[in-house]
Amino acid sequence: MSSSCRRPEHMAPPEVFYNEEELGTNDCAGFTHTGLSRMIEIQTQMSARAVELLSLPEDQPCYLLDVGCGSGLSGDYLSEEGYYWVGVDISTAMLDVALDREVDGDLVLGDMGQGMPFRPGTFDGCISISALQWLCNADKRSHSPPKRLYTFFSSLYSSLARGARAVFQIYPENSEQLELITAQAMRAGFTGGMVVDYPNSSKAKKFFLCLFAGVSGVLPKGLGSETVDRNVPNQVQFTGQRSRFKNMKGKSVKKSKDWILEKKERQRRQGKYVSQCFSERFVV
Repeated sequence: MSSSCRRPEHMAPPEVFYNEEELGTNDCAGFTHTGLSRMIEIQTQMSARAVELLSLPEDQPCYLLDVGCGSGLSGDYLSEEGYYWVGVDISTAMLDVALDREVDGDLVLGDMGQGMPFRPGTFDGCISISALQWLCNADKRSHSPPKRLYTFFSSLYSSLARGARAVFQIYPENSEQLELITAQAMRAGFTGGMVVDYPNSSKAKKFFLCLFAGVSGVLPKGLGSETVDRNVPNQVQFTGQRSRFKNMKGKSVKKSKDWILEKKERQRRQGKYVSQCFSERFVV
């Protein structure tokens, strides 16, 4: 992202930011004629990578969910690959464009922070391109990012068939945002982790949150891993929030030294004051 452009989610809520004017004239968002072609190319590439990470069965029709479907660019790729799909988006302007383009999928107007309105086990997989980070903002006084993320993930978990995957391409703002997202995904029951493609490249680097519903799968390797710097991880895996702080006997070690020290470090990163006496109990 260009340093001259503010992050879109910091400028306005998605239903306001993605309006008719933005879709037609905003150069910073890449909607010039040349920029539009490039945007479509990038969107298609990321959609293809997300579908690859879903590891869907070959030669079988699958029913997929596209969260934050926008004007249906990802849906076009899904249709070309022979998948049936439903797209959800909060922007009426974006969905109007998708309708004008006569996309093959079904379209639903909805705020993902309020949950997915589908029956349990409906979908064989879910993809989302550049949408999940919007839930990390409180656009209204009533918005709580952790609660909205949990509502979304828990309803998504229910709407997926057991053993299905959900893959989110995201642009995380910082490590705290990644921690917030993954914590709520774990709380909702998902396992999985972060797959980073081309971690050593400033331009090609992409983050994909790969989640497993109902089973613990093997996290795919990020692209470019054969040349990755040992100090730059291209995988971050988690298996469940409850097992995060457990000793060898399976007993919870909450309030232990490690738990306290990690909590202190997290508070420091958030700019909070941390008392030194908080850890004096553990000084030998």
